[in-house]
Amino acid sequence: MRNTLVIGTRGSLLALRQSEMIKDLLEARWPDLRVSLEIIKTTGDKILDVPLAKVGGKGLFVKEIEEALLDGRVDLAVHSMKDVPSELPGPLELAVVPAREDPRDVLVSERFPSLEDLPRGAVVGTSSLRRAAQLLALRPDLRIENLRGNLDTRLRKVREGLYDAVVLAAAGLHRMGWRDRVASYLDPDLFVPAIGQGALGLEIRKDDDDVRRLLAPLHDESTARAVAAERAFLHTLEGGCQVPIAGHATASQNGVLLTGLVASLDGRTVYRQTASAPPGEEEAAGRDLARRLLDAGARKILESVYNASC
Repeated sequence: MRNTLVIGTRGSLLALRQSEMIKDLLEARWPDLRVSLEIIKTTGDKILDVPLAKVGGKGLFVKEIEEALLDGRVDLAVHSMKDVPSELPGPLELAVVPAREDPRDVLVSERFPSLEDLPRGAVVGTSSLRRAAQLLALRPDLRIENLRGNLDTRLRKVREGLYDAVVLAAAGLHRMGWRDRVASYLDPDLFVPAIGQGALGLEIRKDDDDVRRLLAPLHDESTARAVAAERAFLHTLEGGCQVPIAGHATASQNGVLLTGLVASLDGRTVYRQTASAPPGEEEAAGRDLARRLLDAGARKILESVYNASC
């Protein structure tokens, strides 16, 4: 078995931390293995002054890393699953999904402990259509303003008072050791997370059996089953750009429980349903839930978003 491996990663503090976590796990499991990181700047890292929905949405943070995988410059890509499109290039696969971090969204604020405590007209920062729509559904009085930049940049902006609050993923703050910045956690039953949020995806070339064997001990089956349900839900709905879609699944030995949501951009119309399925039927559950939401009226919402922004 090989004794060197190169991980392709974005250069943000969080991306590096996540890749270093995988590096440490691999070197602990395989003492003779030496893992190095190759920093790759993605399109999403280069364009910081435009909302994600206007510059292509899904794939912005993975395309250049996948190109490095395809041409052999790196052996493994460590992605945040919520950034990974539902379809991958043919020669590549998500070989391993490690155990998931906390999938919830959190409110970060210097002055206000919860979403309910924000004053009328408070300015909340996010670059996510999903978060914006759910914020407006719960608090239509809020002012939602675009917020781009890496995790440390977003925290700095709220600390400097440019926003009354921002909404971020709990997983990133936890992995960076910044739990103390969380004002409150948002209940995933009320504020549904992004597809794959809190999970990592380890992407490799399909024909690289050596790397697949090295990674195998890191796989977490429950997380993989939950994420499979969420991604099947997304794939059935997706039209190639950012849309206000959310999905959160939990998996156990009894099966999977999945909540899916589609909302209008202004949050005034929200379609939300839940589905369950026995073990082995996770992807079918995701596809079925998506079709139910489309039939309930979500199709019109998605078509209006696609026509306006794609």
